Amino acid sequence: MKRSLAFFFWILMTATVFAGSPKKKVSPDLEKVDKNKTVNVIVQFSKTPTKKNDDKVKAHGGDQKGQNGQNGQNGQNGHLDLIKGASISIPAGKLQELADDPDADVVYISPDRPLQLMGTANGFDYFLPTVGADVANASGWNGAGIGVAIIDSGISNEPDFAIGTGNRVIYQYDFTGGDGKDHFGHGGHVAGIVGGNGSSSTGKGFTHTFTGIAPKVNLIDLRVLDGKGQGSDSGVIAAIQMAINLKSQYNIRVINLSLGRPIFESYTLDPLCQAVEQAWRAGIVVVVAAGNQGRNNSAGTNGYGTILVPGNDPYVITVGAMNTMGTATRSDDTMTTYSSKGPSLMDHIVKPDIVAPGNRIISVLSSPNDLPAILPGTFQNNVVPLSLYQDTTSNNISKKYFRLSGTSMAAPMVSGAAALLLQKNPSLTPDQVKARLMKTASKSFPSYSVVVDPTTGLSFNIQYDIFTVGAGYLDINAALANTDVLTGSAVSPKVVFNSVTHQVGLVHGTSLSWGDSLSWGDSVSWGDSLSWGDSVSWGDSLVWGDRVLLSGTSICWGDSLVWGDSTKMAFSVIWGETSTAASSISWGESVIWGTSDLLGLASSETIDGE
Repeated sequence: MKRSLAFFFWILMTATVFAGSPKKKVSPDLEKVDKNKTVNVIVQFSKTPTKKNDDKVKAHGGDQKGQNGQNGQNGQNGHLDLIKGASISIPAGKLQELADDPDADVVYISPDRPLQLMGTANGFDYFLPTVGADVANASGWNGAGIGVAIIDSGISNEPDFAIGTGNRVIYQYDFTGGDGKDHFGHGGHVAGIVGGNGSSSTGKGFTHTFTGIAPKVNLIDLRVLDGKGQGSDSGVIAAIQMAINLKSQYNIRVINLSLGRPIFESYTLDPLCQAVEQAWRAGIVVVVAAGNQGRNNSAGTNGYGTILVPGNDPYVITVGAMNTMGTATRSDDTMTTYSSKGPSLMDHIVKPDIVAPGNRIISVLSSPNDLPAILPGTFQNNVVPLSLYQDTTSNNISKKYFRLSGTSMAAPMVSGAAALLLQKNPSLTPDQVKARLMKTASKSFPSYSVVVDPTTGLSFNIQYDIFTVGAGYLDINAALANTDVLTGSAVSPKVVFNSVTHQVGLVHGTSLSWGDSLSWGDSVSWGDSLSWGDSVSWGDSLVWGDRVLLSGTSICWGDSLVWGDSTKMAFSVIWGETSTAASSISWGESVIWGTSDLLGLASSETIDGE
């Protein structure tokens, strides 16, 4: 599948378009909302909001919107102190009024956007030996003492999360106002990948045990997604704030976010990105799913530029999904077609940062679980027969485990890996964890692979560039063996076009530590074959791997560039063939996100031989 040349013009030019526009205080996707309609928004102020700000909001017709939390800590009064913001309801016609009021101290107003899960699947997925977790566990690295916050649809009390007669889910809070249980099944599945101990598949008669990456890690359950897998920005921000507040009490060193939504503004303005950066600065590693939009060609990009929020933030570790092909070795593994690709819209951040197994992953099935009723087809396609891991000829279906696919499943692989690194060396900073994982990631990939969808017959050509696989494939043992200590920041670089030299390259910033002259330079963290080395040149003879050759000298980067009717720039990006521009998308319960399944569950890849 030949990637669209117009797309690369588009992603490189949108930054100029965005940066050159007057700085608006109201998100553009609020401009077309009926002025008489009351909308839920997040207001970011220049300082932490006080009664003065609250009074100004009320004066302009707004009301504070709580998050079912304890006052102050979780935003019951509408305050989201973590981002100097507040969650409010206000008539759309009053938004500009509030933004223009000099005494209100407003920096930016955005919708309180809904977000979704990122994660669907026969046979084993041997992810433990694939990433080296089995060897690490055998060496004593199991995550003991490390707290991982799972911000998701909840974690039910399952045997795989127990320790002795106790429970490793050491703290729970439900921001949805529900009963705290994982009715959708996504949060428990994610938690099982991070830290399931395999209790429900251990003992006499069992032929296989399903454990997670860090089977003795402590789990902090912050439920922000309801029984249908739906949530909002403000709920996630409140949960991140709680994780920061509880960091010392529960030694929370990692946050896993297997959820996301489309990009609507620069990460420097996006409230969810601002929240994850605060967690990072507080010393917590934030791991985020890249998204399942890799098959989304609605904008003519062949899946490029589809990274979701907050995976577009340069601080966090953004994770794409690999297919292990049902084997323990990495040599036959391929990239999944659904995994979202970079660079990010608006800011052109190089993402994902790393990839990990995410296809047909077997993990914990929460009880109670409403998924069979909500998505019966999805659930039926992902059941696990008892005969797969028990010495039995029964055709019965497991009530303890099931499969899911998506970057939702890849992210907790990396969260578990981060917990192992922090168990071994608690003094590591989030930047040092990110740098070690990226530097030691396996960089052995084919130039490209071809995947044929057995249902549609569509063929997908996947190129293994840095916008697809990032710095490489998670290798836990290599990361644990590494002793390098990064000084400075490990923020992901930007990709930029130089209009004078007609070259495209990475920009790190003078204060950052990913420069070419440093030990953590491009050739180390990304590898010559994945980055800007001889095989991937961004000069006048622009080369995209072995198959695609584009002549840089014939590229027109100026105003005469023809964008095409189907290519939407900046704020009017199309997210799916049946949707209109982002500003007019209906975010109801039936929203379809691009070409992926409802609620963000990715269709699994076929494993040869099944």
